[in-house]
Amino acid sequence: MLSGVRNRVLPASQRRSLEELSDDLDLSSGDTGAKRSAFWTMLTLSAVIAAGGVLTDSTATVIGAMIIAPLSTPIMSIAVGSVMSRRTRSIRTVLASCLLVIAVGALLSVVLPDNYDLLSNSQISSRTSPGLMDLIAALATGFAGAVALARRDVAAVLPGVAIAISLVPPLVVAGVCLSHGEVWLALGAVLLFVSNLFALIFGGIVVFATLGYGAEPTAGRRRPRRTVYVAMSLLFAVVFVPLAANTTLTLLINTWTARAKTQAELWLSDDPGATVTQVSAASRTLYIQVRTKDDLPPVDGLLERLEGQIPNGIPVVVESTRGRRVEVGRVGQ
Repeated sequence: MLSGVRNRVLPASQRRSLEELSDDLDLSSGDTGAKRSAFWTMLTLSAVIAAGGVLTDSTATVIGAMIIAPLSTPIMSIAVGSVMSRRTRSIRTVLASCLLVIAVGALLSVVLPDNYDLLSNSQISSRTSPGLMDLIAALATGFAGAVALARRDVAAVLPGVAIAISLVPPLVVAGVCLSHGEVWLALGAVLLFVSNLFALIFGGIVVFATLGYGAEPTAGRRRPRRTVYVAMSLLFAVVFVPLAANTTLTLLINTWTARAKTQAELWLSDDPGATVTQVSAASRTLYIQVRTKDDLPPVDGLLERLEGQIPNGIPVVVESTRGRRVEVGRVGQ
């Protein structure tokens, strides 16, 4: 059965040899000078482009950086080396690449004013709070990239484009956040990168092993595969726990804001022209934005309605379209 699936995914006529894969992915073999020059040049340029896209909140510019980013090369080299139980220098290349991209992001972010709200930038806010769906998407990307690398009939640029989407922008965001002293936001972006890195390597290992590359004889120093399994297990634990926690927290916040909106609408029900335009949570505070023609009803009634619907102790602020801002108080107090 396994051989049947293998032949369907990778027909023998389209199978690339292990030597071809190694030559494409290993920067320390063949014409190393040319490979490394191209890699570092394109990585630096992609980091600059990504930083420009992040700082200007331009999705199109960020996509341009994704297209030329070469960071997938050493990452998939790690996957191949793990399947072959062979030592590789690609880990050091990936670490050095991370530092370079973060530094570029931090350096170019000096154009932002000190009071700039980072979370108002969609390119930043979308990459500082990763969840399990990000991990699932990265796993699928890793599978697709590894299959594309193993086949002759898929354009060589495809796996690089697919994988680069998940890598350079989060590192740039981490640099921008660090330069503005937002350590927690930077850690969120780093977590997104690390989760994607794990998913891509894991996906590559599964695909390359399934396609039979691990059974091919190879030269070089070998290391026990147990070391690889232990390292991947530890990395998975480090990644999965915070992603699961953040996903759970996001679901809870969505539930609480939905309940708060329902209760706020009931609170305004005596005013036919009043509506709740938005309910959001930020900085451990619940913000309720309303549109009303008349004055707001007594806010004590809103606090009473919110009791039991959201956790006690959360501060509530009501903002009306008439320019009034009312600090209602804390739920349950």
